[in-house]
Amino acid sequence: MIVNLLFRVLARFPLSLLHLIGGWAGWIAYAASPSYRRRLRRHLAQAVGDVDPAVLHSAIAEAGRQAFELPWLWLRPAEEVVAKVKRVEGWELVDAAHREGAGIVFMTPHLGCFEVTAQYIASLTPITVLYRPPRNAALEPLMQAGRVRGQMKTAPADLSGVRRLVKTLRSHEAIGMLPDQVPGAGEGAWADFFGRPAWTMTLAARLAEVKGVHVIYCWAERLPHGEGYVFRLSAPVEPLEGDLPARVATMNREIERVILKCPGQYMWGYNRYKKPRAAREAAAGSEA
Repeated sequence: MIVNLLFRVLARFPLSLLHLIGGWAGWIAYAASPSYRRRLRRHLAQAVGDVDPAVLHSAIAEAGRQAFELPWLWLRPAEEVVAKVKRVEGWELVDAAHREGAGIVFMTPHLGCFEVTAQYIASLTPITVLYRPPRNAALEPLMQAGRVRGQMKTAPADLSGVRRLVKTLRSHEAIGMLPDQVPGAGEGAWADFFGRPAWTMTLAARLAEVKGVHVIYCWAERLPHGEGYVFRLSAPVEPLEGDLPARVATMNREIERVILKCPGQYMWGYNRYKKPRAAREAAAGSEA
């Protein structure tokens, strides 16, 4: 109840104010948690080498903006949210896929405002997005309110959801997923991510094998002062081919390329290198 009320109150604020407050919140979280601070700095340095202070400062503030923009993105009218996309680069890739009658796998890493990408796509063409229920159950109805509207549908991250995604692609429609989200045990493979093995989802690589599918990487860069977003879409540099480990490794390299276009807006504090829970429990059991 409290979470619901808080989200509805925050959704009334202008996006510019939410981004301002979020920037402060990002710095507070960075200062308050030594483990989060170490993880963010370590992951960023691992990816870019010598860290430009401006990039570090941006990453700290953008993490807070990502959290505080959610009420606005989920609870404001869809047309108002979509109107915040001020420029689109690369939409011709979508048009080309449609001309060929192809399904599309939109891969959106935790970069910039990944919530607005699906809403923008759904304003122009049907899309089904893969989702995992949030840890805080109170957030699920809010999340669904923001995602199940327009031409957007959701598919749970289970067997029924996978079947729905495959059916969607075979119907020549689009799906969306976060390919850098840590999967559960049995749902991933180890592959390098910025030079360090990361447990990486295999589902995205498997779905890209559906006949006639086009893969498009996309993300939305936040503009300063809550002005809005630039939605950027790009084609893969490398084809997803070979055996499953090879395809997963290729996918990670593609994600790296996208992230390095705007490293100050990636969620470096996300625990990308954690082991799935089952693997942690097995390791703990073997040490007992």
